[in-house]
Parts: sequence; C-alpha cells; structure tokens
Amino acid sequence: MARVVMYATAACPFCQSAERLLIAKGAAIEKIRIDLEPERRAEMMKKSGRRTVPQIWIGERHIGGCDDLYALDRQGGLDPLLKAKP
Repeated sequence: MARVVMYATAACPFCQSAERLLIAKGAAIEKIRIDLEPERRAEMMKKSGRRTVPQIWIGERHIGGCDDLYALDRQGGLDPLLKAKP
C-alpha cells in the first residue's frame, strides 16, 4: 500500500472525515499534527502552497484537502493510488 501523509489538527472535522475515509480504504496514515508541532505548518505550506488542513499526500502525489480526497474517490482514482507500491 502507498504511503499516506496527512497534516492535520485534532479539532478539524475535515481532518477527521478524511481520516475515516482513508482508514475505511485500509490505509495507514502518517499524521503530522500541526496543532502539537506548530513549526510543521510552515513545512506544510511550503510543500502544498496551502494554509488549511488537512493536506494529504499519497506517495509523492499531493491530493489536497478533504474535498479533493472525496472527489478523487468519487472519480475512482483513490483506490488505485492507495494500492500502488511505495
């Protein structure tokens, strides 16, 4: 299964929704909690060009946020990305 990295905060309902979908798909998520490690927000913003959480990567591909993740799933593109070898 592909490596999944998600920048998130504990209080973010969009982070929780994205995490539920990824777990339902069998993904192991490497979560980076920017509420616990605020210095990592700058890292997230540099990599993604965005300020909001969640920011999700599958393998080397930046997926974006929760809405982007669900749109990818509706288009049938999420499962193949998750099943790709790391």
